[in-house]
Amino acid sequence: MSLQFKKIIVAIFAVAFTAAVIIVGLIEKERAKPEKAAVAYADEATKACIRCHDEKHVAVDWSRQWEQSRHAQKGIGCMACHEAKDGDKDLWLHEGYKIATVPSPLDCKSCHEQQFKEFTESHHAKAAQFIGSLDNILGEIAEGTPAANLGCKQCHGSTVQIQRTGDPKTDGLPLPGSWPNTGIGRVNPDGSLGTCTACHTRHMFSKQQAREPRTCGRCHMGPDHPQIEIYEESKHGIMFAAWRDKMKLDADEWIVGKTYTAAPTCVTCHMGATPTMKGTHDVGARISWTLRPLFSKRLDNWQEKRDRMKKVCLECHGQNWVDNYFVMFDDAVELWNNKFAKPANDIMEKLKAAGKVTPTPFDDPIEWTFYELWHHEGRRARHGASMMGPDFTQWHGFYEVAKHFYTKFLPEAEHLLPGVTAGINQLPEHAWRQGLTKEQIQQMLDFYQSRYQQRVQ
Repeated sequence: MSLQFKKIIVAIFAVAFTAAVIIVGLIEKERAKPEKAAVAYADEATKACIRCHDEKHVAVDWSRQWEQSRHAQKGIGCMACHEAKDGDKDLWLHEGYKIATVPSPLDCKSCHEQQFKEFTESHHAKAAQFIGSLDNILGEIAEGTPAANLGCKQCHGSTVQIQRTGDPKTDGLPLPGSWPNTGIGRVNPDGSLGTCTACHTRHMFSKQQAREPRTCGRCHMGPDHPQIEIYEESKHGIMFAAWRDKMKLDADEWIVGKTYTAAPTCVTCHMGATPTMKGTHDVGARISWTLRPLFSKRLDNWQEKRDRMKKVCLECHGQNWVDNYFVMFDDAVELWNNKFAKPANDIMEKLKAAGKVTPTPFDDPIEWTFYELWHHEGRRARHGASMMGPDFTQWHGFYEVAKHFYTKFLPEAEHLLPGVTAGINQLPEHAWRQGLTKEQIQQMLDFYQSRYQQRVQ
């Protein structure tokens, strides 16, 4: 074989290899492009909206997101959700169209009636009812309304107020303070409760996003309800992080044990379908305890709700495992109720009766101590127990509860009303404070010496 012929062969292979690389690159480039629906399906009003927004370069991404959505694929355009009728409180005359500035679950209901019904009956829809609670006294008064507007209400929901000044340029637009807001229990101008975009962010309205744990974690996080932190600590969260690519979060049919088996998410346990049970938009349909208030209590029809939750658990766990865990969870809740919540509340009632705390909330230091004891530390312990988060059950939970109950709350109460804590030592749960025996103390010292080769006093 001549040298010239070899050069020709090498050149042919080089050209073929280069062409293959270019072709693969073009294919991958096309695959990397965001999925785009055929805008040809859009009606004339939608095309006009997109054209105007593009020309004025206002909220251009909204239309781009819509173009990638299932709505666009089905020909559901802007006016399907944004068309207002005469008399609507949020009617805004805009570019020749009657626009509803605050689309609500009632608009979604026209296509998603079952989801609307389930959501409306859920605790999510009622989230703005916290307005009269102690939480809101802190937000609105102790902190201030601007803090509440951008804090509490962004998760719980505001009551949206609409401008009516007689100026057609602004009539129908929401007022600041109440808007922008995507709180899950928002009170809308049409009287409906909630917003679907709390979980299905506009304008893609993605089911994949709603199934992501971080979507729930936008609100279910922090010192008083750290569900996302607990989930990420749990084996459930660890498995999701490791096997996220196997979760099929964008699947139309999403059934644990059938569509996916890698890990559960928040939606899996609280809303998702199983092979024997339909999914739901009522997030309380499987919750047997309320862990929010001072005293945890079983909800109405709690056994039926517990059975629904167990059906989900049994897709991955055995019957004994599931039954035993719920016994342990119930025991932890009762521990909080009986050992800490009831005695602390009894002491607070005695202080109030004796005039040692005023009727005004949060103007006495012990009220802050008591509030954080149940609202922060006590909740963390209970939530940790409910979601298999050992560190939140223990160190962020019951450890903090015990530490502050014994070293802050009781001393503060005794200082205000000597003798008010005397009954604590008579309760068997608190008998340890009378002191350990010499044998118990020596056993502890010997263990520490044996394990760490150190003596402690």
